[in-house]
Amino acid sequence: MNVINEMKICFDSKSCNEAFARSAVSGFILQLDPTIAELSDIKTAVSEAVTNAIVHGYSNTIGDVHIKVQIIEGGKVIIQVKDKGVGIENIQQAMEPMFTTGGSERAGLGFAVMQSFMDKVKVTSKPGRGTTVTMEKYIMPRFSARDSI
Repeated sequence: MNVINEMKICFDSKSCNEAFARSAVSGFILQLDPTIAELSDIKTAVSEAVTNAIVHGYSNTIGDVHIKVQIIEGGKVIIQVKDKGVGIENIQQAMEPMFTTGGSERAGLGFAVMQSFMDKVKVTSKPGRGTTVTMEKYIMPRFSARDSI
Protein backbone atom coordinates (compact mmCIF):
# COMPACT_ATOMS: atom_id res chain seq x y z
CA MET A 1 0.00 0.00 0.00
CA ASN A 2 1.73 3.13 -1.25
CA VAL A 3 0.32 6.24 0.46
CA ILE A 4 0.59 9.19 -1.93
CA ASN A 5 -0.83 11.84 0.40
CA GLU A 6 -2.41 12.04 3.85
CA MET A 7 -4.45 14.49 5.89
CA LYS A 8 -5.32 14.45 9.59
CA ILE A 9 -7.73 16.76 11.40
CA CYS A 10 -9.25 16.90 14.86
CA PHE A 11 -12.22 18.98 15.98
CA ASP A 12 -14.79 19.27 18.76
CA SER A 13 -17.83 17.01 18.57
CA LYS A 14 -20.20 19.90 17.88
CA SER A 15 -22.82 19.49 15.17
CA CYS A 16 -21.68 22.73 13.50
CA ASN A 17 -18.37 20.96 12.68
CA GLU A 18 -20.03 18.29 10.54
CA ALA A 19 -20.07 20.65 7.53
CA PHE A 20 -16.41 21.49 8.17
CA ALA A 21 -15.51 17.78 8.11
CA ARG A 22 -17.34 17.24 4.80
CA SER A 23 -15.64 20.25 3.23
CA ALA A 24 -12.17 19.37 4.50
CA VAL A 25 -12.33 15.78 3.25
CA SER A 26 -13.84 16.69 -0.11
CA GLY A 27 -11.32 19.50 -0.58
CA PHE A 28 -8.46 17.11 0.10
CA ILE A 29 -9.62 14.44 -2.36
CA LEU A 30 -10.18 16.96 -5.14
CA GLN A 31 -6.59 16.26 -6.17
CA LEU A 32 -7.89 12.95 -7.58
CA ASP A 33 -10.33 14.79 -9.86
CA PRO A 34 -13.41 12.85 -8.69
CA THR A 35 -16.73 13.09 -10.48
CA ILE A 36 -19.48 15.09 -8.81
CA ALA A 37 -21.19 11.79 -7.95
CA GLU A 38 -18.04 10.35 -6.34
CA LEU A 39 -17.50 13.56 -4.38
CA SER A 40 -21.13 13.61 -3.25
CA ASP A 41 -20.94 9.96 -2.13
CA ILE A 42 -17.86 10.64 -0.01
CA LYS A 43 -19.28 13.82 1.50
CA THR A 44 -22.48 12.00 2.48
CA ALA A 45 -20.62 9.07 4.04
CA VAL A 46 -18.33 11.43 6.00
CA SER A 47 -21.38 13.35 7.22
CA GLU A 48 -22.96 10.16 8.52
CA ALA A 49 -19.79 8.96 10.26
CA VAL A 50 -19.14 12.33 11.89
CA THR A 51 -22.79 12.69 12.92
CA ASN A 52 -22.64 9.24 14.54
CA ALA A 53 -19.55 10.27 16.51
CA ILE A 54 -21.21 13.47 17.67
CA VAL A 55 -24.70 12.12 18.44
CA HIS A 56 -23.92 8.61 19.64
CA GLY A 57 -20.26 8.64 20.60
CA TYR A 58 -20.34 11.70 22.79
CA SER A 59 -24.09 12.07 23.33
CA ASN A 60 -24.44 15.16 25.53
CA THR A 61 -20.74 15.83 26.02
CA ILE A 62 -18.00 17.36 23.91
CA GLY A 63 -15.00 15.29 22.82
CA ASP A 64 -12.55 15.06 19.94
CA VAL A 65 -13.45 13.69 16.52
CA HIS A 66 -10.40 12.64 14.51
CA ILE A 67 -10.38 12.19 10.75
CA LYS A 68 -7.54 10.72 8.74
CA VAL A 69 -7.71 10.58 4.96
CA GLN A 70 -5.19 8.68 2.87
CA ILE A 71 -4.84 8.67 -0.88
CA ILE A 72 -3.36 5.37 -1.99
CA GLU A 73 -1.68 4.72 -5.32
CA GLY A 74 -4.27 3.61 -7.88
CA GLY A 75 -7.03 6.00 -6.77
CA LYS A 76 -8.03 4.38 -3.48
CA VAL A 77 -9.19 6.73 -0.72
CA ILE A 78 -9.25 5.55 2.91
CA ILE A 79 -11.17 7.71 5.38
CA GLN A 80 -11.06 7.01 9.09
CA VAL A 81 -13.44 8.77 11.51
CA LYS A 82 -12.58 8.11 15.14
CA ASP A 83 -14.02 9.13 18.50
CA LYS A 84 -13.16 8.25 22.08
CA GLY A 85 -16.76 8.23 23.19
CA VAL A 86 -19.04 5.60 24.70
CA GLY A 87 -18.38 2.94 22.05
CA ILE A 88 -20.79 0.42 20.60
CA GLU A 89 -21.91 -2.66 22.55
CA ASN A 90 -23.08 -4.66 19.54
CA ILE A 91 -21.63 -3.51 16.20
CA GLN A 92 -23.66 -5.98 14.13
CA GLN A 93 -26.90 -4.73 15.67
CA ALA A 94 -25.85 -1.08 15.34
CA MET A 95 -25.24 -1.57 11.62
CA GLU A 96 -28.74 -2.92 11.00
CA PRO A 97 -30.95 -0.45 9.11
CA MET A 98 -33.48 1.31 11.35
CA PHE A 99 -31.62 0.47 14.58
CA THR A 100 -30.80 3.55 16.63
CA THR A 101 -29.94 4.54 20.16
CA GLY A 102 -30.57 8.19 19.33
CA GLY A 103 -34.28 8.37 20.05
CA SER A 104 -37.28 8.89 17.82
CA GLU A 105 -35.70 11.80 15.90
CA ARG A 106 -33.05 9.45 14.44
CA ALA A 107 -33.74 7.11 11.50
CA GLY A 108 -31.03 4.53 12.23
CA LEU A 109 -29.73 4.57 8.66
CA GLY A 110 -26.24 6.03 9.15
CA PHE A 111 -24.25 2.84 8.59
CA ALA A 112 -26.54 1.73 5.75
CA VAL A 113 -25.97 5.06 4.01
CA MET A 114 -22.20 4.76 4.48
CA GLN A 115 -22.24 1.24 3.05
CA SER A 116 -24.31 2.27 0.04
CA PHE A 117 -22.01 5.17 -0.91
CA MET A 118 -18.60 3.67 -0.15
CA ASP A 119 -16.88 0.56 -1.52
CA LYS A 120 -16.03 -0.77 1.94
CA VAL A 121 -17.00 0.15 5.52
CA LYS A 122 -15.44 -1.34 8.63
CA VAL A 123 -16.45 -0.47 12.20
CA THR A 124 -14.39 -1.23 15.28
CA SER A 125 -15.46 -0.23 18.75
CA LYS A 126 -14.88 -0.88 22.42
CA PRO A 127 -17.51 0.11 24.97
CA GLY A 128 -16.21 3.01 27.01
CA ARG A 129 -13.24 3.54 24.69
CA GLY A 130 -14.70 4.79 21.40
CA THR A 131 -15.43 3.87 17.81
CA THR A 132 -13.50 3.96 14.56
CA VAL A 133 -15.25 3.89 11.18
CA THR A 134 -12.94 3.12 8.25
CA MET A 135 -14.35 3.70 4.78
CA GLU A 136 -12.79 3.04 1.38
CA LYS A 137 -13.68 4.42 -2.02
CA TYR A 138 -11.99 3.98 -5.38
CA ILE A 139 -11.87 7.08 -7.55
CA MET A 140 -11.76 6.01 -11.16
CA PRO A 141 -9.02 7.71 -13.13
CA ARG A 142 -10.21 9.67 -16.13
CA PHE A 143 -8.14 10.22 -19.22
CA SER A 144 -8.50 12.93 -21.79
CA ALA A 145 -8.48 12.17 -25.53
CA ARG A 146 -4.91 13.47 -25.60
CA ASP A 147 -3.84 10.85 -23.01
CA SER A 148 -5.00 7.96 -25.20
CA ILE A 149 -2.83 8.93 -28.19
